[in-house]
Amino acid sequence: MKASDFLWQINELGIKTIIGVPDSTLKHFCSEIQVHPGEFRHYTPANEGAAVGIAVGEYLASGNPACVYMQNSGMGNAVNPICSIACGDIYGVPIFFVIGWRGEPGKKDEPQHLFQGKITCALLDTLSIPYAVIDENTTKDEMLSVMKEAKRVLSENRQFAVVVKKGTFEAGESFLWDNGYHMIREEALEKIIETIPRDTCVVSTTGKISREIYEKSNALYGDHKNIFMTVGGMGHASMIAYGIAVRKPGQNILCIDGDGAALMHMGALAFIAAHAPKNFYHVIVNNQAHESVGGMPTDCPKLSFVQLARAAGYSGASELMDMDDLGQIARDMESKKPGPILYEVKVSLKSRSDLTRPIETAEENKNSYMRFLNTI
Repeated sequence: MKASDFLWQINELGIKTIIGVPDSTLKHFCSEIQVHPGEFRHYTPANEGAAVGIAVGEYLASGNPACVYMQNSGMGNAVNPICSIACGDIYGVPIFFVIGWRGEPGKKDEPQHLFQGKITCALLDTLSIPYAVIDENTTKDEMLSVMKEAKRVLSENRQFAVVVKKGTFEAGESFLWDNGYHMIREEALEKIIETIPRDTCVVSTTGKISREIYEKSNALYGDHKNIFMTVGGMGHASMIAYGIAVRKPGQNILCIDGDGAALMHMGALAFIAAHAPKNFYHVIVNNQAHESVGGMPTDCPKLSFVQLARAAGYSGASELMDMDDLGQIARDMESKKPGPILYEVKVSLKSRSDLTRPIETAEENKNSYMRFLNTI
């Protein structure tokens, strides 16, 4: 199915606003919106719940439903505003959802997607949201029938969802852009892992950041025992790291975050600053994009995490633009410079397609990390 045809059908529903958080399953759909925006206003908010909020505002102001797209893992962020604002028992706001189905039962996928994939359709049933599942074999007539049903449901001020299987949309014109930064993320992460004290407790965020750290640590040291890879739960790595920091006050804790993840639950910055763990060092790798799921911009190009951290009350914050700057992280740890300290590491949009995935199970990695924590 051509993503352009699907967008035309969305337009035929009277929808003029599309809002969402990018997803690899919806990569060609997202690219089509960026390359050929056409009739739509397009927004990429910090998280899926915020996307539902914008959709509610769109309806209140115009009387028209909006389209909200997301990976199925983002449904958790959207449940509260769906249940407490949009549903028919409250305000009755029509929303057309497009949901990428990761972890589809019977299909190989990464561990963080498997349970969410299993409950995706059941969750929509629980939310009383009618839905249709589409894939590469969905015909034009079948799609028209789906949209006819969607139009009927939306006219009743209810929500309707299209669940999209992997491979549904054809590759079209790729969306390409450059953020203007020159440092390569993989090289920057290697430098950080190589220079920090070996007994540092590392917590890394979901996506390619954890995969790159996993690969680099194994290459450098033959293991990754001091690294907890937060393979799911986008935006929660810093809270996991904080939980460790308060139980291991004499140990350096390094959280390696992504800009998209940090934006998703940005209140964590204020919480960390307020509780001020002196052993907490916070790296935010910023390429202004959701690079792990296709490279779509985060839609916050002027944001400075350094300024945010300072305003929140971090004890220090620095912008690191070059490889030579990265040594500051290790120096601050070795000198026990009191945290929390934030480092905004600005990197380009570039990664290898053949990145290693962990060969161990998530539980095996958890147990290895816990053994490491118990020895320090």
